[in-house]
Amino acid sequence: MTAISAPWTHRPVEVGLVGAGPWARAMHARMLAAGPETRLAAVWARRPEAAQETAAPYGAHVAASFSELLDRCEAVAFAVPPAVQADLAPLAARQGKALLLEKPLGPDLPAAQRVADAVADAGVVSQLVLTKRYHPVTDAFLDAARTREVTGARSCYLHGAFLGGDFATGWRLEHGALLDLGPHLLDLLDTAIGPITGIRRTGDPRRWIELSCEHENGAVSQATLSGSVAVPRTLTRVELFGPEAPLTYDTADIDHEECWPILRRAFATAVRTNRPTALDAARGLYLQRLIDQAARS
Repeated sequence: MTAISAPWTHRPVEVGLVGAGPWARAMHARMLAAGPETRLAAVWARRPEAAQETAAPYGAHVAASFSELLDRCEAVAFAVPPAVQADLAPLAARQGKALLLEKPLGPDLPAAQRVADAVADAGVVSQLVLTKRYHPVTDAFLDAARTREVTGARSCYLHGAFLGGDFATGWRLEHGALLDLGPHLLDLLDTAIGPITGIRRTGDPRRWIELSCEHENGAVSQATLSGSVAVPRTLTRVELFGPEAPLTYDTADIDHEECWPILRRAFATAVRTNRPTALDAARGLYLQRLIDQAARS
C-alpha cells in the first residue's frame, strides 16, 4: 500500500455495513462515509437501534434485513464476530458484492475455507482489514525487510483489551489472542521474512501465548501474543536479526488515523478495477491455516 496522492476520479463505491458495534462505529462507518472513494449506503445489524445509531451521523439508510442491505449496495463491509461474517459473506459474494472482510475470516478453518471458496467461485473482489498493513511505516519496514538476510526474529502484540471494555467481546474471550491478534503478527512475519512453513504453540491463548515459526528460507521467528495484560499502550513490535544491524518495526508512535484513507482507497480501487490487492480472502485463508496449525500443535 502507498500513500494517497492522485485525486479520486471514479464514482464512489456504494458500501453496505454489516454490524453496529464499537468497531463498526469507530472505524468502518466513519471511514466509509468520509469518501470520496466510498459512500456509506446502508447499515444493517441484528439490533435495529444500534444500526440507527451507527447510520444516523452519515445519513445512511438503515436496512431492515441483510437482504435489503444487499439490494442497496455494490460492496459489503463486515464488522461482526467471525462466525457471523463466515455465515453472511458467502451470501453477499454469491450476489456479486465486493467484500471488505475482518480478520479472521471465520471462527475456524472450515468456516474460513467456505468464505474464500465463495469469493473465488463468484469472482468478486475481497480485501482484509489488516489495519497496520495500510500504514506507510509498515510499508517502509516491509520494503527494507525484503532487502535483508534474516536469520531470526522476535515479535510481540500485547494489549489489555480482553480485561474489560468494548472489545472484551464473547468470541475474543473464548478464542483469545491467537485468533484475534495472530493474523496481524503472522502476516507481518510471513511477509517480512518469507513464507512460514511450520509453527508451534505454547501457552494459553486466553492469557499468554508463544509461537515459534520456521520460514522457508531457514529463518526462525518468535511471536508473543496476549490481550489480557495491563500495559500502558498496545505493543506491536517486530525485530529482524541477521548479518546486518537489527531492523525494528514498532507501532508505538504511529498514528492509526493514517491507515483509514489508504485502506479506503485500496478497496475502492480494487472494486473499480476488479483487481484485488494481495490482502484478499485467499490471504485470509492462508493466515487461518497457520492459526489452525498453531492451535493443533
